[in-house]
Amino acid sequence: MADIIENALKILNDVKDSGDVRVIQTALRELRYAFRLFAPYDSVRKVTIFGSARTQPSKMEYHQALEFGRKITEAGFMVITGAGGGIMQAGHEGAGPEKSFGANIRLPWEQSANPVIREDKKLVTFKYFFTRKLIFIRHSDAIVLFPGGFGTMDEGYEALTLMQTGKSQLMPLVLVDRPGGTYWKTWDRNVREHLLRDQLISPDDLNLYHITDDIDQAVKIITRFYRNFHSSRFVRDLFVIRLKHTPSPTALEALNEDFADIIAGPPIKTVKATPEEKEDGELLDLPRIGFGFNRRDYGRLRELIDVLNNL
Repeated sequence: MADIIENALKILNDVKDSGDVRVIQTALRELRYAFRLFAPYDSVRKVTIFGSARTQPSKMEYHQALEFGRKITEAGFMVITGAGGGIMQAGHEGAGPEKSFGANIRLPWEQSANPVIREDKKLVTFKYFFTRKLIFIRHSDAIVLFPGGFGTMDEGYEALTLMQTGKSQLMPLVLVDRPGGTYWKTWDRNVREHLLRDQLISPDDLNLYHITDDIDQAVKIITRFYRNFHSSRFVRDLFVIRLKHTPSPTALEALNEDFADIIAGPPIKTVKATPEEKEDGELLDLPRIGFGFNRRDYGRLRELIDVLNNL
């Protein structure tokens, strides 16, 4: 808090343009309010649904998003959307307002929140896309994308970039086509034929997303990701993974052999809660493994998590 106050005072001398000052002022206000709004629900996992605001209720994609919202909340998750119409409204209809959050954006034509979330206290309206995006990623435990326009693509690529570079937690990213549809299959073909073929991404980066046209499969991808894996963090040079069940010595030996390419330092082994975790009071009752991760191959790290979930 002292640092925030100190930097606020430095703005008096360092930032002369009043427009720049308003950006700082508004961003700080929006983040403070949004963090306060989400805080009471911190212990509940959440799935963010992205997709076109233009999708009509008569479209198959609308009904899929509604069904997904219903089924993912039945699995114990809450739902976050951009609070607009189309896919966003469908997700809220399926989840119901009591299990929904809305992160609306103020646009030149004054986009209003959809009627499901409009009067709910779990709605926040942002001026800036960058603060809104931060809230989406910060409070999501999974992301699901239905077909959409530039905004949907933007959110999908940002989520991929943040996971690929280690700037966000790894989480399921599921791309949902309509049954027999080719929207995401065409996108995936472009990724493979241009980004991958031209070595602009690594083959392991393809592990960061899944494509399906089956809602039950989309729900399963998300719930299975948390079957054993709970969360992770770096503690200095040690990458700590918190689990529900401790791997056997034989399983740890196999993990060290199979994932030797991403280990840079201590091998994968069971560890106790670190002093830093104890100081933060972070999930001290959960078993843990830790190792020296190379901080580069996050697609392979995703594979490691999948293996842990199958133990």
